[in-house]
Amino acid sequence: MTWKHFKDHYLHLASLDFALDYSRIQFEDDFFERHEDSIQDAFQAMRALESGSIANPDENRQVGHYWLRNPELAPDKGTRDAIEKMLESIESIATAVQSGACAGESGNFENLLIIGIGGSALGPQFVEDALGSPNTKRIQTYYFDNTDPDGMERTLEHLDGALGQTLSVVISKSGGTAETRNGMLEAQNAYRSAGLNFAKHAIAITGENSKLDMLAREEAWLYRLPMWDWVGGRTSELAAVGLLPAALQGIDIRALLRGAERMDAATRVEETRKNPAAILALAWYSATGGRGEKDMVILPYKDRLVLFSKYLQQLVMESLGKEFDLDGSPVNQGIAVYGNKGSTDQHAYVQQLREGVHNFFVTFIEVLKDRTGEAIAVDAQGNSTGDYLQGFYLGTREALYEKDRESLTVTLLEINPQTIGQLIALFERAVGLYAHLIHINAYHQPGVEAGKKAASSILQLKQDIVQILKANGPRPLSAEAIAEASGKPNVSELIFKLLYRLAHNPSTQIHISENTASTDAQFYYQ
Repeated sequence: MTWKHFKDHYLHLASLDFALDYSRIQFEDDFFERHEDSIQDAFQAMRALESGSIANPDENRQVGHYWLRNPELAPDKGTRDAIEKMLESIESIATAVQSGACAGESGNFENLLIIGIGGSALGPQFVEDALGSPNTKRIQTYYFDNTDPDGMERTLEHLDGALGQTLSVVISKSGGTAETRNGMLEAQNAYRSAGLNFAKHAIAITGENSKLDMLAREEAWLYRLPMWDWVGGRTSELAAVGLLPAALQGIDIRALLRGAERMDAATRVEETRKNPAAILALAWYSATGGRGEKDMVILPYKDRLVLFSKYLQQLVMESLGKEFDLDGSPVNQGIAVYGNKGSTDQHAYVQQLREGVHNFFVTFIEVLKDRTGEAIAVDAQGNSTGDYLQGFYLGTREALYEKDRESLTVTLLEINPQTIGQLIALFERAVGLYAHLIHINAYHQPGVEAGKKAASSILQLKQDIVQILKANGPRPLSAEAIAEASGKPNVSELIFKLLYRLAHNPSTQIHISENTASTDAQFYYQ
């Protein structure tokens, strides 16, 4: 690679202390020229989106997460006022909790239990891990982010004897998300078992007049904060979903928002080579053929960014993974995302990246400032641990390039609320622009809804087969026989799977016959 090529494919934004190196993406010579009209169309679509157009046509919704960090962009005064009111409420709640003016039944709140799933947990977890510090953290945070009973029990074990000083935040836009509802019910039971009133320790973040909103009003929970239909779950970290947990932890939420707003401004620039989000979107298009032919590997060389790949999995895969385009034609689009952190990756899967299947491109994230404390020498040459970290990053980058593996590098000056806000905003905008390039709706998630419907039908099947076993009493039946009795002879496999788990949980009163091969097992109720 020539020095000229590097300079021509390196964007430095001095005002943001930010850089993007795209010199190791193998663009065709005329790539940018051929796609200029398309990216200009994407800029126009983004302008319309920010102005309040219906950018999610499948659900007839506006897409307004950009308004959260600059309410002046919102299309009407009511929305602008609602955003400002939300921010003021969050800051007021954080002050009340931290001062002890808002406290639990056993004293000041020392713990925070976040009950949510998807964007309602991934964003807060990422920001907490990136920005949390023992010197500044005001509250210890725990999560119910799955409907795994063992996982919830483990979390409650950490909170044993401390629920009276634990603030619970329940997050669900619809108020009916099954995993969140289940977590809330488990939490309510735990508080009740401890002789505590859950409502005196609870905050709801939900849509107006949702099931959760009505419950919180009826039971007089401590606070209710809004979720709007123009903010999707995967873009909600800079709404109440992410800002309240961050504020409670002592993180500067205004700096988070400023960082995002500044990156938003930088990614509105309509000169393609000066817009980092446009460059990212075009690099993804080039690397994947515009059809998701390669995966996106995220390798941040900073421990504080280890959860960024999990956060991006939802943002990128839920936004771009679509069966149909905006015209209803089947396209089966998407980009798979995975990642770890440097230099851990060096000892995990870089071997395959360099010498295995060539089905990926890499996004490195480099952070220039090593630490707050003084560096020490760790070898005779005077190198520090930060020197080694950069060495492993540059070495991995070079080793991959030698094998024609493509990569991008995002460079940040340091990790602080403002740069994390920038990072969130950068990838949100890149996803939006890329979605326009491939002509899909980035803001709905029909596959998620299909999964929920399938889960509901399976739960109904479980109820049906339990009733069959109850009616049959202690006489054992095979999965096949139960399927016939249910009138669904083609679901024997599902019935076997359902009953096999039930039989291993004694409280269900479902039992498995002895001395039978597992698939020949018979089940009975007793």
